[in-house]
Amino acid sequence: MAAGAGLKEDIQESERLQHVMGADLERVSQRVFEVTELSYPVASSIIHEIVLAGGKRLRPLLVLLAGRAYDYSERFDELITAAAGVELLHIASLVHDDTIDRAALRRGKPTLNSVMSTGATILVGDFLFAQSAMLAARTGDVRVVSVFASTLGQLCDGQLLELFDAHKTDQQIETYIRRIYGKTASLFAGAAEMGAVLGRAPESDIQQLRQFASEIGLAFQIQDDIFDLTRDSEGLGKPAGNDLRQGTVTLPTLLFAQRTASGSADARLLDHVVSGDDVADDVVDELIDRIRSSGAIDDARAEAQQYQTLARERLAVVPHADTRDLLGSWADQALASA
Repeated sequence: MAAGAGLKEDIQESERLQHVMGADLERVSQRVFEVTELSYPVASSIIHEIVLAGGKRLRPLLVLLAGRAYDYSERFDELITAAAGVELLHIASLVHDDTIDRAALRRGKPTLNSVMSTGATILVGDFLFAQSAMLAARTGDVRVVSVFASTLGQLCDGQLLELFDAHKTDQQIETYIRRIYGKTASLFAGAAEMGAVLGRAPESDIQQLRQFASEIGLAFQIQDDIFDLTRDSEGLGKPAGNDLRQGTVTLPTLLFAQRTASGSADARLLDHVVSGDDVADDVVDELIDRIRSSGAIDDARAEAQQYQTLARERLAVVPHADTRDLLGSWADQALASA
């Protein structure tokens, strides 16, 4: 198949996914809007902009698809509510991430912390976390609430690991995987489990869907970390090499460090850039060029591909053929939007 034909097919699958699930996703967005009406116009308008600019709604879409694979109609309202809770949990985590990173923009729009004090922004994020938990509770399902709570804990674990491991080049890849599982993959995994639970899937299928979502989430974050080093600032919406500038060591950088002899010029340059000192842009650009030419990015891509392959094999358990195809399209869409 020609490359152009493959791209056209991917676009058609993405459009079909949005066509089939679009009305239900609108219900999810409406439910999120209902619980994010604040008495503070500036905060409320920015939160609503985040909701409106929410991209492909990957996480709530996964909740709905996991339920659709089994019993979608009997607990439809609970699935919409759970999906809204997952989306709001994601939004709350973005608010806190932007505050920690001191980010002024997200998808080209001002962040809350760029127009409000740090304290106020954190409180708004906490409010959103609380509202997302209340949505999970509204499903009336004890397991959904339990999964939601554990997912929130894993999100915090990932963020704490990133903070405490910042500026260190001697990390283990296993620690990096734990970190990105917490920061990214845990919410994918939790979304799939909640949806499958509400859809009354067999326990073995619930676990397979959770693993599917987890592995796609890991591939998603590895790919995003690769893009931070390979795309230009315009394509990223933030400076290229932003992770390096913040002292966040990702998989390509870890693989580069493993290839680098202790005390070598490359090792000294890497330590200098991730140290947290004020480093000139041209020095960061030089390190990015060295990482790009080292083969580390290709190795990171291979790691992401392994997770994708494992994930797709797990979809064999899904009994509903049309939804199985939609879950495959969801995975393609997730990885294309990293």
